[in-house]
Amino acid sequence: MPRNKHVVDIENIDCLYSYGLMLTQNPTEAENLVQETYARAHGAIRRLQSDGNVKGWMFTILRNIWLNQIRRLRHGPSSGSTDEYGSVANSIGEPSKGPYELYVDKELHQQVRDAIAQLPMEFREIILLREYEGLSYWEIAKVLDCPFGTVMSRLGRARSQLRVILG
Repeated sequence: MPRNKHVVDIENIDCLYSYGLMLTQNPTEAENLVQETYARAHGAIRRLQSDGNVKGWMFTILRNIWLNQIRRLRHGPSSGSTDEYGSVANSIGEPSKGPYELYVDKELHQQVRDAIAQLPMEFREIILLREYEGLSYWEIAKVLDCPFGTVMSRLGRARSQLRVILG
């Protein structure tokens, strides 16, 4: 059965939730962002070009909703830690690994998450979109509404800071 290009499906829900959680640092607010994103995407899907990138478009919607909420509330996102609310992708273990390997992997993932949490928001955001969500530089530029060169330089600086933090 051919897929209608003007249908918003839920295949990106975990990615959007992880991104929303990184932005808000609050699970409930992240869930609300995802719900609002899907509601707005459903209402605006006809405006997306037939060859448009649905995933990138939805990330843009989510980020714009969050920025509008921040502007409305006149304060930043609530404090909290994303460490205890890792993405689904980070919590899945490989069945071929033994307990020690799984423990080492978990510790390494925790160190990386802790290091990312130490980065400024603009660097955390770009690392998440590129390394965890796999968006291209062009897609990130569109989501963040910034020039392609800014994406490249921020990503380079973010990776450099991560190397320093991780030693």
